[in-house]
Amino acid sequence: MDTQAMEPTDTTPVHLIHVDPDVNMARFYGIELQPTLFGEISVFRTWGRIGTNGQAMMVTYDDEAEAADALQKLDRQKRRRGYVPIAE
Repeated sequence: MDTQAMEPTDTTPVHLIHVDPDVNMARFYGIELQPTLFGEISVFRTWGRIGTNGQAMMVTYDDEAEAADALQKLDRQKRRRGYVPIAE
């Protein structure tokens, strides 16, 4: 059995949080790829305050490479804004 940690890929779901008690901020942001019934691929995003259901949005792309690029762009954008991966 391989004991190395799994390395993230372009299609690995991303789960981020941004917590700052000084300004009462506790937010989550999730991004993942999901196939559709028509052979397309969707970028599914969820976000909101930790402890709530939050909101969701889905954008569908024709090919997986385009969707993976969108996922990576959103990931970089959120990390620049102070979001960090959830500790596992």
